[in-house]
Amino acid sequence: MSNMPDSIASGTEPARWNRVLLKVSGEAFAGDQGYGIDGDIVRSIAATIASARSRFDISMAVVVGGGNIWRGLEGAGAGMDRAQADYMGMLATVINGLALQEMLERLGIPTRVQTAIEMSEIAEPYIRRRAIRHLEKDRVVIFAGGTGNPFFTTDTAAALRANEIDAEVLLKGTHSGIDGIYTADPKIDSAATKLDSVTYLDVLSKNLRAMDATATTLCMDNDLPIVLFDLMAEGNVEKILSGERVGTVVTDQPA
Repeated sequence: MSNMPDSIASGTEPARWNRVLLKVSGEAFAGDQGYGIDGDIVRSIAATIASARSRFDISMAVVVGGGNIWRGLEGAGAGMDRAQADYMGMLATVINGLALQEMLERLGIPTRVQTAIEMSEIAEPYIRRRAIRHLEKDRVVIFAGGTGNPFFTTDTAAALRANEIDAEVLLKGTHSGIDGIYTADPKIDSAATKLDSVTYLDVLSKNLRAMDATATTLCMDNDLPIVLFDLMAEGNVEKILSGERVGTVVTDQPA
């Protein structure tokens, strides 16, 4: 991933999209540990965001997952009430959001964490107009707490927040070496081939591994492009913003 930039001032180079929402899975925060928070990984994610901002004239928001700490489906699978388990997962995303905020602010990036579940001692409550105002003031806004409702994934939270803040693209960063959408799971099927572009309907009808159906449908209904890519690969965010073909693009028409 990107090295820490020499300058954290907002860049002037035009980007393919002016307002971006980046989705970072909770598992990415764990690195090779598989659980918890790897400080080096979080620092590297923060440096990637800072580097993109220093180069491009963009506003950026981030949605974080919580799977490195707790996944609601796992709790439900162990016999726990699903709604209760999902609320626990929402709290896990707040921990990750605060960790990312700390690393960004060490780089001099002004940052705000907004949560769907109110906890005013540590973060702002999610208020759409306030979030947009922060972006207009060149702050990175980190959305935590999912949607604030059980039974919805953080993918759906990312699609929802992206549409609410008028983002022009949803960048979904992967962490496990998968660099896009494949015809099958490449870790299982050696014949799987990578798709450079795909339609929302193909993702849904063919059950391709991208985002969950609710998130994909929300993006489709609002014509919001999705780019699924390897977040941990060097320079990928900047390559995407500069217009290079990286990962897989999901739109209403194949490119």
